[in-house]
Amino acid sequence: MNKEIKIAVAMGGPGSERDVSMATGKAVLQALIDEGCDAVALEISTHEIVVPSGVGLVFNTIHGTFGEDGTLQSQLEKQGVAYTGAGSASSLLAFDKVASKHRFIEKNVPTPTSETVDCSAGVQMPKMPLPYVVKPPREGSSVGVHIVQKEADARAAIEDAAKYGDEVLVEQFVEGKELTVGVLEDEVFPIVHIAPRSGFYDMSNKYPWMTGEGGTDYYCPAELDAETTQKVKGAALAAHRALGVEVYSRVDVLLDADGNPYVLEANTIPGMTASSLLPKAAKEAGYSFGKLCLKIAEISLQTPRNV
Repeated sequence: MNKEIKIAVAMGGPGSERDVSMATGKAVLQALIDEGCDAVALEISTHEIVVPSGVGLVFNTIHGTFGEDGTLQSQLEKQGVAYTGAGSASSLLAFDKVASKHRFIEKNVPTPTSETVDCSAGVQMPKMPLPYVVKPPREGSSVGVHIVQKEADARAAIEDAAKYGDEVLVEQFVEGKELTVGVLEDEVFPIVHIAPRSGFYDMSNKYPWMTGEGGTDYYCPAELDAETTQKVKGAALAAHRALGVEVYSRVDVLLDADGNPYVLEANTIPGMTASSLLPKAAKEAGYSFGKLCLKIAEISLQTPRNV
């Protein structure tokens, strides 16, 4: 990594995950500075990115809308500015849970059975039997996600998810271990087992520092036998490749009681504070937080873009 290249760390953004992105951006910025890089903050609050003069790389830490859906990537490609992570096309595909679900099925990546409900003309109820999970297809950080066990709770869950767009994704509920797997180029990091102290891995359990409640325990590497470990890692890498994701991602997987993995999604801008899940797994693989940030920057600079 050429440390003379000026890096602008894009953080914030106009979406619902702004606060999480600011935490990620500040952590990455400090890590790059500590590694001796010429790095500056670039706080974004609109749907436009204006890159300061002299910047050779934008380190993208904007989760969700604008930063993770291909929009920022397209703008930087038109400006001829290098950036970290997935390209515009793969970002758009991975961000859309309905589109990525179709790709997983097409490429034989194991994933829960699902149904897409069109609520453009009002709330519609799914045909899928209970229990199921309701989620907006184009949000992250578990925004608008509900596990529905009882018919009485279904309509409210659909109504809430429909606030974020006309389409609502309804997925078969898979009971089991929540796992996540980091992929950096073709290297698959040790698996992280996510164990919420109550309920499921929602906003309060992911970010207790934001919500003041909840909490989660993490185990890395996950306590799985060798065969199951390889099965889960194989499913994660297959999902990463099926979506054509460049550089890195963090793939969320559910493992049922019979040891079968089900891929939920690939996050192309995963959390990147020192305590986030990808850095936890990377540390287990021998990367300090700073070295992980440098590696992402280095690979990204060598990745061709659709300019």
